[in-house]
Amino acid sequence: MTFSLVARCADSGMFGVAIASSSPAVAARCSFARAGTGAAASQNVTDPSLGPLTLDLMEQGLSAAEALQEVQRRSSFMEYRQVLAVDSAGGTAIHSGVNALGIWAQAEGRDVASGGNLLANGGVCQAIVEGFQAAEGHLGGRLVAALRAGLAAGGEAGPVHSAGLKLVGKVSWPVADLRCDWTEDCPVEAVAAAWEIYSPQLDAYVQRALDPRAAPSYGVPGDE
Repeated sequence: MTFSLVARCADSGMFGVAIASSSPAVAARCSFARAGTGAAASQNVTDPSLGPLTLDLMEQGLSAAEALQEVQRRSSFMEYRQVLAVDSAGGTAIHSGVNALGIWAQAEGRDVASGGNLLANGGVCQAIVEGFQAAEGHLGGRLVAALRAGLAAGGEAGPVHSAGLKLVGKVSWPVADLRCDWTEDCPVEAVAAAWEIYSPQLDAYVQRALDPRAAPSYGVPGDE
């Protein structure tokens, strides 16, 4: 019921997750990223604890592949789970259990991994990876382009209703966490529209947290 990607920007060191699903609020349950460590997605009969566990293991020095091996060793019902990870070196790994739903697929490239289940066809995840690799610019925009490529390749077998985009940079909190938790229209385009509005302000929001004295104007009445 879901397709996603995790990715790293080799230039900025940012990590991100982008995801879409027929289920409600998919990004709230399935997207995880940690500054300086990596990103993970836990989906398909979701166990949200697997995302933080994967990040904890990578923060301890394990590669994405080593972390997912350890997650499989420690966790129950992994035959139902699909977990993706990218680490601080750009290495990727994917676990897709034998009970993944419907047509499922996975694909990897340098700095990017994609996985999905209940897909329209087996080529969706490869299209997502190629869409990410072909895009240029900010990591957030590249993630949006990759989700759009997945939709263009067929996406899910049925309609998608929720989507999300999460980015981490050099600070401890997500610098972007944009979500569409439910819509009868296209949630990927809803998140894309939110990114277009948010992206020019991203650095300003970080600056306001670090030192509001140097922050740009808030643009509200009475602000100078």
